[in-house]
Amino acid sequence: MSLTSAATLATLDKTGPRRITDLAVAEGVTQPAMTVLVRVMEESGLVERKGDPSDKRVTLVCLTEAGASYVRTRHQAGVDAYARLIDELTGDEVEALAAALPALLHLAELESHAREDSDR
Repeated sequence: MSLTSAATLATLDKTGPRRITDLAVAEGVTQPAMTVLVRVMEESGLVERKGDPSDKRVTLVCLTEAGASYVRTRHQAGVDAYARLIDELTGDEVEALAAALPALLHLAELESHAREDSDR
């Protein structure tokens, strides 16, 4: 699976159903490229298109259960990989990582706010 496909699934998992144009902006690709990507993921059973109940002219892309499961599995694989790597660090290195956590969490929060602002 391409990085853009995985990122798109993660975006849908995080934000819920979205329009193709919104997904294209969020992932930094053209709308036609996102349309092709969504079609491929739809054929793979990872996403589905549904009508927007608030606007019948709009189609939303939604994760299927298979898509949500894929995102969870990838997330857990990443967590497991980092846990194995952290186990190889010295005690001082683990302490340094723990001390850096507040700053890293703040960075993630800033990035999240920046993404929300760019989606508006």
